[in-house]
Amino acid sequence: MDQTHGIAHVIFLIFTGTAILSTAALFTRQSLLVAYIVVGALLGPFGFKLVSNSEVIKQAGDIGIVFLLFLLGLHLQPQNLFHSLRKMSLITLVSSLVFFGMGFLTCYMFGYTLVESMVIGIAVIFSSTIIGLKLLPTTILHHQHTGELVISILLLQDILAIAAILIMQLFGDSSATTNLWLIAIAFPILLTVAYLFQTYVLSWLLSRFDKIHEYIFIVSIGWCLFMAEFSHYFGLSEEIGAFIAGVSLASNPIAFYIAESLKPLRDFFLVLFFFSIGASFNFDYFGQVFASACVLALFILLLKPMIFSWLLQRSGEIKTVSWEIGVRLGQMSEFSLLIIYMAQGTHLLSPPDAYMAQAAVIITFIVSCYWTVMRYPTPLASTDKLRRD
Repeated sequence: MDQTHGIAHVIFLIFTGTAILSTAALFTRQSLLVAYIVVGALLGPFGFKLVSNSEVIKQAGDIGIVFLLFLLGLHLQPQNLFHSLRKMSLITLVSSLVFFGMGFLTCYMFGYTLVESMVIGIAVIFSSTIIGLKLLPTTILHHQHTGELVISILLLQDILAIAAILIMQLFGDSSATTNLWLIAIAFPILLTVAYLFQTYVLSWLLSRFDKIHEYIFIVSIGWCLFMAEFSHYFGLSEEIGAFIAGVSLASNPIAFYIAESLKPLRDFFLVLFFFSIGASFNFDYFGQVFASACVLALFILLLKPMIFSWLLQRSGEIKTVSWEIGVRLGQMSEFSLLIIYMAQGTHLLSPPDAYMAQAAVIITFIVSCYWTVMRYPTPLASTDKLRRD
């Protein structure tokens, strides 16, 4: 993992640094997620260079997103989820068009080319699945409804993000057309496999050996990762497959136990994910891109909550719930980072332009985390009044 040290040393550095900064964050009532990002920036290849290979850390952190989506799926009954997806489809489409226009116009006014403005406009569309769900409590009735709406929007955005990535791949890979056909048939196949296997195999196994906790733990991890890999085979993200795996088990009586037993494993990998975000930022371009990144991030942080809130109120949601959902979704996404990396690799974005967009993503991550943690109930709140899981 690191050129000079083994994995144990790297994990030691990451989690010791995280423990120290998290302690400071709690004493100063700051967001823990921000502490994870700061540790990555300090220890990574553009900081003190104590952890030189942030790419491997990122790959390990991506597993945390898979477990996060699996656990969230375990809390959602399928019939409630499908109802929310139908309700949120128009809102997601309209908001995506508005956010694209916002990002495009902002960059174009700063003198970016038409192509560069379009790429960054696409990156602006998406909200962070991992932040939206990590900061979402699920044990209160009000937030179960809020969670269904948030997850529905994020899931639909993930589908749009995959389509955007495939369209970008068409510029340099003719096989991407075949992948589009695979995705068209992927969802029916995934849903059918999940339903049949859960109904006729998993349910029987879990009820037959429900007293052997170690077995339940192993089977649930295997099911989550199997569906994640199965989804990836069809060109979809691992997260979507893991989410379908969780929803398929949501009606099983043992779903709550599975969710509780996997939380520590999820949190371990999520620390690595946020560490990798901080470690991947190149500070050599910071002074050059800081002003434009701040302006773009400010537009996103102000307008995303307003637009989501207005659209949700138009659909019949009450004002307080609509605004809260808007705030929880008021940032850019890990998919935004992936699109930026791809655009830089295919020379659609120059390195300074790519780091401007990446800086905007990180700024929205940090500010959105603060806003949500300080204002709304979350599992990471610094006060007992707002701490919910």
